[in-house]
Amino acid sequence: MNETRRAILEAIAGGPVSGPALADDFDISRAAVWKHIEALRDADFEIESGPNGYELADVAAYNAPAVEFGLEAPFSIDYHDSVGSTNDRARELAAEGGADVAVLADEQTGGKGRLEREWSAPAGGVWVSVVTRPSITPAQAPLYTLAAAVATATTAREAGVDARIKWPNDVVVPVGDDGAYRKLAGILTEMEGQPDRVDWLIAGIGVNANLDAEELPEGATSIRDEAGDVDRRRFVQRLLEEYDRYRTDLDTVVPTWRELALTLGQHVRVDRPAGEVVGDAIDVTESGALVVETDDERVTVSAGDCEHLRPV
Repeated sequence: MNETRRAILEAIAGGPVSGPALADDFDISRAAVWKHIEALRDADFEIESGPNGYELADVAAYNAPAVEFGLEAPFSIDYHDSVGSTNDRARELAAEGGADVAVLADEQTGGKGRLEREWSAPAGGVWVSVVTRPSITPAQAPLYTLAAAVATATTAREAGVDARIKWPNDVVVPVGDDGAYRKLAGILTEMEGQPDRVDWLIAGIGVNANLDAEELPEGATSIRDEAGDVDRRRFVQRLLEEYDRYRTDLDTVVPTWRELALTLGQHVRVDRPAGEVVGDAIDVTESGALVVETDDERVTVSAGDCEHLRPV
C-alpha cells in the first residue's frame, strides 16, 4: 500500500480527522487527500465523512490492502480472488526473487496437498502460501513445516477451535479420546536450495474456515462447524504473525509442537518408501522426525504418511 495512504488510514482509524488537517499533516493538497480517501474506499475500506472529517468505520474487506493494514509481521500480500494454486503462484514469485510475501486467495481451483492429493479450496477458506528466504540448511527445513503447523493450530485455537497437530503437517480436531480426528487444515512445504543452504522456502497453508463441513471431503471439518464464522482478515493476520514469530525463533518450535500434538501417545502406522512402521508415537526429534516404538525397536521416521490406529 502507498505509504501516504497507509498513514492516512492509520490517522482516521483513531477518530474523525478533517481533510485540511490531513493535508497539513502529510504536506499534500486537499485534492490529494480526497484521492487517497477514494482509493481506500475503492479497496473496500468503509470510510465515513462527517462534519468533523473522515473516519474509518470498519475493515470488512478481504484483500491485500485490508490484510496488510494492521499486520504486525513483515509480509507483503499478493491477493487473488481466484487462483489455480497459491503454491504455484508463490513459486513464480520465488523464481523472480520474491521474499517475505504471502500469496492469498479467496479460492483455489487446483489446490494440492501432500502426495499430489487434491485439496478442496472453495471461497470462504483461508488459502495462503508464504515465501521466505531463510538462512538455514536443508536439514532444518522441516522445522518450517512444524512452525506453520504450530502457527495454524495456535490461530485456530484463538478462534475457539480445539485444534491439535497430527504428524507431520495436518491440523486436526480430536473426536473422542481414541486418537480419532477431523481434518481442519493442511500444510505443504516446498523448497529449493543447495546442499548447504536453502534458496527459498514456501509454506502453503490451507484452512477450512467459513465453510460448511458437510460440503467438505469425508473426515474434514471447518472453523464454522466447530466454533462459528471467523473474521478471515484477522485470522490471516494472526496466522502470519504467529508464523513469523516461530520462524524467527526456531528453538521454540518443537517444544510448542509437542504441546499441541495429537499424534504423540497414539498407536500409529507410518507408510514410507522403506516399508511401514507400526508402533507407539513417543516423541518428535529436534529436526521434526517422528520417533515410533515398535515391538522390537525405536524407529525414527523423517517422512511418511501417518495414520492413527484405534486401540485394540
